[in-house]
Amino acid sequence: MSIENSVGRAFAPGHITGFFEIHDDPDPRRKGSTGCGIVLDGGIDAIVTPGEEKTEIFLDGVSVKADTTLSLIGQLVDFPVHVECTSSIPIGCGFGASAAGALSTAYALNDAFSLGLTSNQLVEAVHIAEVSNGSGMGDVEGQYFGGVPIRKAPGCPPYGVLDRVPSPSFEVHCIVLGELSTGSVLNDDGLMSEINSAGRSALRSLLSLPTVTNFMEVSKQFTVKCGLASDRAMDAIEAVGAAGGMASQAMLGDTVFVCSVEDAKEDVLEVLSTFAEVTTYKVTSSYHHPGYF
Repeated sequence: MSIENSVGRAFAPGHITGFFEIHDDPDPRRKGSTGCGIVLDGGIDAIVTPGEEKTEIFLDGVSVKADTTLSLIGQLVDFPVHVECTSSIPIGCGFGASAAGALSTAYALNDAFSLGLTSNQLVEAVHIAEVSNGSGMGDVEGQYFGGVPIRKAPGCPPYGVLDRVPSPSFEVHCIVLGELSTGSVLNDDGLMSEINSAGRSALRSLLSLPTVTNFMEVSKQFTVKCGLASDRAMDAIEAVGAAGGMASQAMLGDTVFVCSVEDAKEDVLEVLSTFAEVTTYKVTSSYHHPGYF
């Protein structure tokens, strides 16, 4: 097959995790996390074309290292490619950008070079790249499932088991206060023990009442228990609560997100905007799956 003029385009959505529990396993396909999050209408677009001497990845016009995407490419093809990614979500702030970049690239590679892979095979390759690089433990499964995905068993298909909080479409309002390294948290054994205990309890609580409102309540409790939020993030979460909204921390990032605020939307947005610029995304159960554009 001639690949000289091949081009592939794909999109993968961002994913904010509200709470999680890490599950280790020597098999990277079974390693991962359980928990719950929300899938956004913003994400990463990828355009893939044949490369020249070596594989190059660009994000918003800037050359980037992108270890997870590089690892994913190495699993799927054995020749250099050129990847142009465009992001409508913040990078390194708890929006699942590394998984979205790798997932959109996987779909684009499959399209450009007629790899003949199924969606589950693409998700598996991205999952292995994520856990191998320590950049995420369950974002890709959530992004693939869409809506408000509940990760009930860890790992990629067929090991991971997902369900969804049923909900009409809703808006999520976010403020980014800084970056937080996923790897620095995942490599702290003492902290991970506390997180896993809180995550296990949070999942039980959500499954007993699977609503978006309870997801936000359980996520906030998880945030408080784990102590990962910066002082400024906790101030914002408390201020939103006082204004009649429900806020929590995006895991893992110095980011605050707010859902279920229709009655108090103006007050909540006013309060949020005093901390940082507010970005609004939409969450639906029927759209925003990864795929071609």
